[in-house]
Amino acid sequence: MPACRACLHTIGQVVLDLGEQPACDYFPRCDDPGPDPVYPLQMWLCSRCGLAQLVADPTVPQEPRATEPAALAAQAADAVGRVAAAGLLPVGARVAEYGSPHGGSWLGLLSDRLLVPVAEDEPADVVVDCFGLMHAADQHGALSGRLARLGAGGVLLVQYHSLATIVRYGQWNALRHGHFAYYSTKALVAMLAAQAFSPVAAWHFDLYGGTVLLAAKRDAEVADTVDAPPAQPDDGRAVADLLAEDARVGATDPGVLRGLEGRAHATATGLVDWLAAERAAGRQVHGYGAASRAVALLCRAGIDRSLLPAIADASPAKQGLRMPGTDIPVVSPAQLTASPPDSVLLFVSDLRAEVRAAFPEVEAAGGQWVDTDSLAPTPGSPVR
Repeated sequence: MPACRACLHTIGQVVLDLGEQPACDYFPRCDDPGPDPVYPLQMWLCSRCGLAQLVADPTVPQEPRATEPAALAAQAADAVGRVAAAGLLPVGARVAEYGSPHGGSWLGLLSDRLLVPVAEDEPADVVVDCFGLMHAADQHGALSGRLARLGAGGVLLVQYHSLATIVRYGQWNALRHGHFAYYSTKALVAMLAAQAFSPVAAWHFDLYGGTVLLAAKRDAEVADTVDAPPAQPDDGRAVADLLAEDARVGATDPGVLRGLEGRAHATATGLVDWLAAERAAGRQVHGYGAASRAVALLCRAGIDRSLLPAIADASPAKQGLRMPGTDIPVVSPAQLTASPPDSVLLFVSDLRAEVRAAFPEVEAAGGQWVDTDSLAPTPGSPVR
């Protein structure tokens, strides 16, 4: 029986079980025929604090470094601007960053605003965590380590892919090895409260369908800042709104989370049916974006290179390898544009604007970009 990674409570339930899956951060060489090792992939919901989390992860992180998407870079710039406008990035403040292994950093943007990066484990006035915390197996310990670095008046900025978003849009394949926690605002606020911290501001972004940046300070210091105008998010989406959204969509309701299984079936079935129909019609389809979230979808749907001959990706580290659990090779975008297919299946919808601008050859040749989400029945609709 698992114990909660945040509060150590042992009562909870599995709400999503994707069965045996390959490690989605291990991209084998194309000349390695497999079969690839597989491991259980399950989401468990703690009944005490409400944290949705990975049950177990016996895999060893080996992910090739990804190329930072333009959408992620733009969102980072937007976020830093909003936090600065809220008065939470004073000139000369010491800043420490906990980043994601998937790439991206805010340090350049923060240095431009005259904040001073500090070395690992040094005290800081601002601690930034951009999709980093979810990669820690020990959630309580990882959060405690970040908070312990903050000096008097310090602020934690933590960005996360909202569990409310995952529920609303049925993003079941956000579940993956290496991602140990899936935060509702309710659960994250509870984790902070257990360490005597409280949120003072929150901002919502469209990235990944809906991400949240939460600012938190020590409880004893919140009274000095929470009512001041600079501490309020400039889009008016306060923490109370996010908590209400959690309740509205059922982000901590086990029954609602179990509904993600239905979305998984619908997405996989829709993908197989569409690819089979394209092949029967003599139309060529390639993919774009060898992302970790594509692995569970391809494996759930049983897709191989007979239906999807290749997936292009901008990361040189992934090119020449193959998708985990399949025989589909990862190729360079140059191979995609040299002979544009009739359709390019886009596994990361946030890349649409970027890839359309970068590879006009696809549409110039009469091709189209197709989001995988659009292939499921009632795309983008809530799970319930």
